Amino acid sequence: QVQLVESGGGLVQAGGSLRLSCAASGVTFSAFTMGWFRQGPGKEREFVSAISRNSRTTHYADSVKGRFTISRDNAKNTVALRMNSLKPEDTAVYYCAASIGTAYANRETYAYWGQGTQVTVSS
Repeated sequence: QVQLVESGGGLVQAGGSLRLSCAASGVTFSAFTMGWFRQGPGKEREFVSAISRNSRTTHYADSVKGRFTISRDNAKNTVALRMNSLKPEDTAVYYCAASIGTAYANRETYAYWGQGTQVTVSS
């Protein structure tokens, strides 16, 4: 069956960096747009970043643009999110997800989701 497993979350001070990784199995990874979403305390799940099947196109929420970088390795079935200059408002559970659609920021188009990894940024 399809599995997406995130790793790399943790506790970091404001201004620090983390690298999240998501490993996929049970899917033809290169056929999917991959995305990262996050859900902060008391908030709805929101789009963070997405990358096209061939890595040519990336998208970022305005709140993370210039600080986060998404990448993928189709040979290893992984997608990563490098997060720099972290802020307390980045605190959330981060989820990776796989979509065959084109509306990359719409969580409804993502068919598969990981279990999430907690990122906590202290001030």
